[in-house]
Amino acid sequence: MPLTAVAVVLVAVLILVGVPLLLSPGTPKPYLDDRGRPLAHSVSEKIHVNINGVEQGMFIKGRDARNPVLLYLHGGVPDYFLTERYPTGLEGVFTVVWWEQRGSGLSYHSDMAPESLNPEQLVSDTLALTDYLRARFGQDKIYLMGRSGGTFFGIQAAARAPKRYHAYIAVAQISNQLGSERLAHDYMLQRYKDEGNNKMAQRLEEAPVGDTAPLPDAYLKVRDVAMHELGVGTTHDMKSVVTGMFLRSLLHREYTLTEKLNLWRGKLFSGSRLWNTQLSTDLTKKVTRLEIPVYFFHGVYDYTVSYPLAKSYFELLKAPVKGFYTFRQSAHTPFFEEPEKVREILQADVLTGTNGLADPQ
Repeated sequence: MPLTAVAVVLVAVLILVGVPLLLSPGTPKPYLDDRGRPLAHSVSEKIHVNINGVEQGMFIKGRDARNPVLLYLHGGVPDYFLTERYPTGLEGVFTVVWWEQRGSGLSYHSDMAPESLNPEQLVSDTLALTDYLRARFGQDKIYLMGRSGGTFFGIQAAARAPKRYHAYIAVAQISNQLGSERLAHDYMLQRYKDEGNNKMAQRLEEAPVGDTAPLPDAYLKVRDVAMHELGVGTTHDMKSVVTGMFLRSLLHREYTLTEKLNLWRGKLFSGSRLWNTQLSTDLTKKVTRLEIPVYFFHGVYDYTVSYPLAKSYFELLKAPVKGFYTFRQSAHTPFFEEPEKVREILQADVLTGTNGLADPQ
């Protein structure tokens, strides 16, 4: 091979390998004061903790570690990396723990036993991590927030150990997910018909959602693409999983390159194992009462988890204080899409154990 060709190949290899490595130092950004010094009492770290025998990773972020602790349960793919595109401001109100649960992201291990990844184990892990955080930050109780798939075991953890939590906050609360998928399928099919997109309409027509899990492979292949194209997926403005999620995860500098790859390896590993259990479980019959305040946040454009089904579940759920909050500019993630409103509710209602800003009953 001529020397010029060898040089071209080497340069290409350096670019393909070097650029991702340069974008992946894997170090969390500290909070700085006006002089560029670490902000007093702040916390910004990426750590691993042994939880029920498995090393599990998380980001802990807060401008003042004396603030209340908020443990966040993600829905499938850990979404901390999206805070760069969609700042939440939560770290100014809480010490936020962005936990990447067993089998996902920072907690992905290639030798993990598949049978260890189940909702019951995730409930147990949640309670164990809760106890670690209570001891570390010297707080008798913390706040628990779940989103999407995280709400499936989050609400069960809150029901099982209410004395550990001030309140439970559900973002896109799962209830009857199989019913939610049927509603999403029908909605997307009609939208594509109305827009004259016969190709996508045909794909959905050929992949009906039945009454039992698992969902048809043909539907799963079109589901996420369709939801994001129609603005009813992760956020109302995110039109592609590839550009909105995958590429953004590769650009986030607080993960190493291996950790970035593990975000998606973990998704492949854990997705179906948890998903089919969620589809076959009706939470409206499994968890009917909580002994702590409960807050549901839901975007009207959300068809990943049904807005009307979540509202129906909320109405059935018994709790000492509860509030349902509709986000009219949001799809599946209100704290990314309407962060100011989320913070206002958290400070005015959740931290005070009231529901003055909730939707009228």
